[in-house]
Formats: sequence, C-alpha cells, structure tokens
Amino acid sequence: MDIKNLSPVGQQERYIILDALRGLALFGICLANFPEFSLYTFLKSEVVSNMPTAGIDRIIRYLQYIFIDGKFYTLFSLLFGIGFSIILSNAVRKQADGFRVFYRRMGILLVIGFVHLMFLWSGDILMLYALAGLFLPLFRNMSDRGLLVSAAVLLLLPIGIDIFISLSGVSPSAPVIRMQQYYCVKYGITDDNFGYWLKMGNSYTEVFQFLVQGAFVRMQEFIDGNRFFKVMGLFLLGFYIGRNRLFAGLNEHRSLLKRVFLYGCFVGLPFSLLYAWSAMNVHPWGLAGHSVFYTFSVFPMGLAYMSGICLLYLRMGENCFFRALAAPGRMALTNYIGQSVWGIVIFYGIGFGLGANTGLVYVLLIATVVYFVEMLFSYFWLSYFRFGPLEWIWRMLTYGKRLKLLK
Repeated sequence: MDIKNLSPVGQQERYIILDALRGLALFGICLANFPEFSLYTFLKSEVVSNMPTAGIDRIIRYLQYIFIDGKFYTLFSLLFGIGFSIILSNAVRKQADGFRVFYRRMGILLVIGFVHLMFLWSGDILMLYALAGLFLPLFRNMSDRGLLVSAAVLLLLPIGIDIFISLSGVSPSAPVIRMQQYYCVKYGITDDNFGYWLKMGNSYTEVFQFLVQGAFVRMQEFIDGNRFFKVMGLFLLGFYIGRNRLFAGLNEHRSLLKRVFLYGCFVGLPFSLLYAWSAMNVHPWGLAGHSVFYTFSVFPMGLAYMSGICLLYLRMGENCFFRALAAPGRMALTNYIGQSVWGIVIFYGIGFGLGANTGLVYVLLIATVVYFVEMLFSYFWLSYFRFGPLEWIWRMLTYGKRLKLLK
C-alpha cells in the first residue's frame, strides 16, 4: 500500500485508529500479564484463599478470564498482521530490496524477543511474532478468499490437535518439560519455592536462573497451546484487513463493523463464560473441551473489541480519548518491554518486593497505574521525538543507518 495514494481522511484514520487500537491492546496485555509478574498466578490455592482480598480476587479472576485473557493478544496479533500487510506492500513496490528489509526487520525483532525472553521476562511473545512473520510473504499472492479460509483453518486446527492428544495420550512438549525440570533441579527451584523464588531472590543471578527454566516453560506453553497456528491465523486475518484497506475507510465499512461486533459478542460472550468456568475449575471437560471454549470465546471477542472501538471512533471522531490511546500505541515495542521492567521493579526481590503477597485486585490496580504512566510518558516523549526509543533503534538496525530522532 502506498500511503501517498490515500486521501487525507484515510491517512488520519490509518494512523489514529490503528495506533489507538494498539494502545488499547497494550493496556489489556498489561492487565493480563501483571498477575504473573506479581507471582499471584504461581501461588498455591491455599495461599490465595488466605489473602484478605480472596473473595473479591475470585470474582476479579472470573472477570479476567471472561473479558481479558487472550482477547487483547488476539487484538495485538491482528494489528501485527495489518502492519505486516503495509510493510509487505512496500516491499512488493521495492521488489528484492524491500523483501531484504522485511526479513532484516523480522530478524532484528527475533533478537529483541530473545533478549526479552532470556533477560527480562519468560512470557515474551515477540520471538513467536517474528518467526510467524517470516512466513507471511508466502501468502502475499493468495486470494482474499484463500486468506480467510487459511486463517479459519489455522484458528480451528488446535481443536483437532487437542482432541488427538486427549485420545492418544501423546505429549509433544515432553522433551521441553524434561529440560525445564533439569534446570529447576540444577538451581534448586522446587514446587514449594517456585511462587516465591523471584520475590526472595536478592540478586539478578537468581532472577536469571528462574528465567532460564522459564524459557522452557514458555516453549511448553507455545507447544501445548498450539500458539503458532493461532498467531499465524490471526496474522493472515490481519493481513486480509490490511490488504483490503478496511481501516482506511471505516465509514464505508460501518455495516460490516456492526455485524462483526454483534456476531463477535453473540458468540464470544457465552463461550467466554464457559471458558472462565473451565479455567477456574481445572478443565472439567478435558483439554479438548477447554480448547473449544478458548477458540470460540477469545477470537470472536477480540474481533468484537476491534470493531467496537472502530465504531466508537466513527461516532466520537478524533478526540482526547483516542489521542491518549494512540500515544502508547505509537511506541508499542518500547511500552511492551517497559511493562516487563516495571514488573521486575515493583514485584521482584531485587526491586520493591511486592510480589507473592499482593491480592489480584491490587495487582490490576497497579497494572492500570503503570499503563497510565506509560501513556503520559509516550505523550510527552512524542512531543519532542519522532519515534519511541526502541522503535528508533529497531529502524536504524533495519536500514543500517542513523536516523534523526528529534522532531
């Protein structure tokens, strides 16, 4: 896509709405990830039930599974797919040189993700995004119908895989689990101290030891959760949205947005209730049943969030709400990595040490404060600079030259 060919209104919608959606996704990801940063997710049930906030925390946990868990990573993945469509469109115009730039960009993102995974937080998603992004050029000449069919197949495929695993008893992640257990034994990480290790650690060495085994836990999550297929399916759906410039003429697609919002809520909300019930009760309908609940709750609700924000934008126009969301969205990489730094400083023993004894309701309040600090930082930073700090470094490494940072 050549942005110079867009109308002024189209250019405004392209930047404001996509950045605002990305900013909203960052907020949801912050709310989803901070229970792990705070170590609340790792605590045993008896410890959680003895907290002063246990009653409200259980309600909050249900609401988190219903409205947050997986929904904002879905939105973030769709936006990555849209972004890739723009990058690939430019690469097609520039032919071979453009594709070299694209693959270099993905390679650098892969390195950034690896550093994030190994030295800051085991919940990194950037490595998977970079690896999946490398496959996107293979779909650049596929028809729109082919993209939609491929996306649907990839999003539904994990259900079939989980049914097969449930019936066969095969454990694809068994080698990764053995490696994780090896490092736990090596460093003395046990079931009893797992939830407190990062709080009790007084040096970064102990944090790094936990991150090493955590990297294998993350690989296990990707394998058992069939995450590559899900991300690739969402990328293709985002690629379809971007290639057809649906974001560049929102008013023309108002009826489509309304249908996506209504159908997304109609399907997603009931299944989100089932998904929350299944997650809170240790999957009583088995792995396959939980996979069905996840698929038909997370993806429709993610699409409903996207279309709902677009409809709100059409009704309200560019106002302070959307400008506020757009600021952190323009610095998504910086703010995503920044959330990991905040999590370490606030909850780990090498920081303020608030982890492992903070109720979920307070954890989410802290996450909200962190996001608003990032929002203010992004607004003031972008008042003077053209890019976020990590975005600037990423661009310079991609193009191999120094780029102007100050406006």
